[in-house]
Amino acid sequence: MSLVLHFLGVGNAGAAPQLGAASGVIEREGVPFLMIDCGQEALSAYLAAYGGLPSALFITHVHMDHVAGLERLFYAAYFDPALCGRVRLYVPAPVVPHLQRRLADYPGVLAEGGANFWDAFQLVPVSEGFWHGGCWFEVFPVRHHRPDTAFGLRLRGSLVWTGDTRPIPEMLAVMADAGERVAHDCGLVGNPSHSGLDELEREYPAELLARCLLYHYASAADGEAMRARGHRVARPGERVPLPPPSAEMATAPPA
Repeated sequence: MSLVLHFLGVGNAGAAPQLGAASGVIEREGVPFLMIDCGQEALSAYLAAYGGLPSALFITHVHMDHVAGLERLFYAAYFDPALCGRVRLYVPAPVVPHLQRRLADYPGVLAEGGANFWDAFQLVPVSEGFWHGGCWFEVFPVRHHRPDTAFGLRLRGSLVWTGDTRPIPEMLAVMADAGERVAHDCGLVGNPSHSGLDELEREYPAELLARCLLYHYASAADGEAMRARGHRVARPGERVPLPPPSAEMATAPPA
C-alpha cells in the first residue's frame, strides 16, 4: 500500500494566507483517501490539488481555522446530487456537540429553507477509532484548551497527526510506538494551547523528534528558525511518503 501525506496548509490561526490553514490529506495509491480538517483556506487548496471535493474528512476540533471550510463544503455538496449526503465526516463523539453549535445550529442554512446542515453529509461519530477504506484509524485525546475538545489520529505504523496540542509525551509513548511519521503542532514559541519548540526538545526523546514533521507555525520565518535548529518542518503543498501501516490495521479495500 502506497501512502503519502500531503500538507495542504501548515499555518496557525494567525499565520499569513500563504502558509494556509493547517490541514492534510492522506493519499493512497496517488489519489486522495482522507482529508484531515477543513479550515478557511484548506478547501481551496484541496480543490486546486485534486480538482474536486473531498469524499471523507476527519475533524480534530472545531476552532474555525480547522472547520471554517465546512460551510462552503456544505453548499458545494448539497447542490451536487452525486455528493449530497455522501461526504463522510468522521468526528470524535465529544466534539460533535461543539460542531453542532458552531455550524449546524445556525438558523436557515439555506435562505429558501427546507435544508439541514447535516443533509449534505454522512456524520460518523467516533470514539476509539474507525474503519475507512479498509484501514483502522485510532483516535486519541490531545491537550488543547479543555479536555475532550481536541483529538489526534493514528494509522498504526504509518502516521500520527496530533492536531492542535500541547506536548503529549505520555500519549505518544503509546500512540507513536511503531515507527510512524508524526505530524505535530509546533511553533517557535509555545502558549497555553500549543506546543513550542523548546518544549518538544525538552519533553520528547530524540528518536521521536527525528520522526516529527512540525506544522501549525506562525510564519515562514519561524519555520526557517525551527529548521535551523535541525528539525523537519513541513511546507505548504509538501508531500511526504509514509511507511505502510501495520498489517493488522489494514485489510483489502471494500469492493
